[in-house]
Amino acid sequence: MSEENDVLLVQRTLAGDQQAFGELVQRYERDVFNLCYRMLNERGEAEDAAQEAFLRAYSNLDRYDQTRSFKTWVLSIASNHCIDRLRRRRLTWLSLDEPLPPHPALASDIPGPEEAALTNERNILVQELLEDLSPDYRLAVVLRYWYDLSYAEIAEMLETTESAIKSRLFRARQALADQLESQPLSSLNVAMEGS
Repeated sequence: MSEENDVLLVQRTLAGDQQAFGELVQRYERDVFNLCYRMLNERGEAEDAAQEAFLRAYSNLDRYDQTRSFKTWVLSIASNHCIDRLRRRRLTWLSLDEPLPPHPALASDIPGPEEAALTNERNILVQELLEDLSPDYRLAVVLRYWYDLSYAEIAEMLETTESAIKSRLFRARQALADQLESQPLSSLNVAMEGS
């Protein structure tokens, strides 16, 4: 699954082969969904956002720069769409009374009851901490630590400089550390046990 193969699939799609775009979707749907889920914190909304990202990618495929990574390009579309959704969401009050379920990719296949409870609490805490970050900081954290993208890749995706990304990540880590300090001791113990 090299980037070279992605370019061939894009070229086939532009030539009218819709199955080729289906292969691109299959290749990157999990990455796009996970990004949307981390940004939006709601499975249904993340599924909608991921679908919209692929629709936008398909309708703008003629603008895709084939010298860039397709994965980076489609993640960029998804992240921009999620930030737009978060901006619209600010107008609506969201209840935080119900904890979020853990992301399926983060749970072990067969955890014991205690491990499952600790993992669930840790995932809820991490997601709540991410929720409190601004969308720009949250996106930088997700791209760096969940997708392991380099500063250069993130800067390219977000159309900014590497130093701006480093600054966002520094401020985001600082904000997360401040939030962790203000957490009750039991939450901190859960977070520490998971490290």
